[in-house]
Amino acid sequence: MISSSVLTQFWRQLWAPNDTRGIKLSVAAIILATIVALVIAANNFSQDVYPPEQILVIQEPIVVFPDFASINSISAKKQQFFDYLEVFVIAENIAITQFRDQLDDYLKITSSGAGFSEFEREWVFRLARRYRIEVGNYTEKEIVDELLLRVDVLPVSLALAQAANESAWGTSRFALEGNNIFGQWCYEQGCGIVPARRQAGAIHEVKSFVSVEDAVKSYFLNINSHPSYSYLRDLRSRMRARGLRLDPMSLAIGLGRYSEQGDNYVDEVQRIIIQNGLRKRDV
Repeated sequence: MISSSVLTQFWRQLWAPNDTRGIKLSVAAIILATIVALVIAANNFSQDVYPPEQILVIQEPIVVFPDFASINSISAKKQQFFDYLEVFVIAENIAITQFRDQLDDYLKITSSGAGFSEFEREWVFRLARRYRIEVGNYTEKEIVDELLLRVDVLPVSLALAQAANESAWGTSRFALEGNNIFGQWCYEQGCGIVPARRQAGAIHEVKSFVSVEDAVKSYFLNINSHPSYSYLRDLRSRMRARGLRLDPMSLAIGLGRYSEQGDNYVDEVQRIIIQNGLRKRDV
């Protein structure tokens, strides 16, 4: 088991002040994506899906966040921001793919007319509740079908573009103080950071996370479960049904409700994808 202290030291060495770290980060991304994916998959399963008696290990979170503001070169800052965050996005996509593989197996069971075992039912129902599915309203097959619409990957380029936009390339107050790189809100007092320009009477805060990993996980769950992004999920499902590669430019259209800017926000996300050549990061 690789501890967070080892990963912390690794990142600190990579982020020694200079503008030539892009190559090292590209190599690190490949190595760490697999490591982080295993950590995320273990955390997802143990904390959210498996029954309590099967929890074996609770991972210590990764809490290091680079000082992007100290990088003078704009191009280097962007490159290193993307390289850093890409590790976590790829890892979460890998973890989600593992869940989808399991769901595909369960779909075969329900399609054959057979029912779930007690363990299988508990696994599926826990996952359904996590993704905001009212299990009492569906048959077992319908639950699995709905889960396959929600438990799915997102293009790396789309996540990176949103993170850049929402966190000002990792330099915003919310990113630095709360690891919040996607601008996610919460509505309980003390759940995050109170915006300086919050309107009178508003109660929202910008959510704080103990790690970037947690912020990425929360972002994926938000996109994959919140009613506001059902159109994005529908677009993704249509692409899959036609055997097409997931297109970030098209999926961005489903983000109109992510920001009060609406269509202008969609345009900005698409612009970041194009101007920074982010589609080459989609694999």
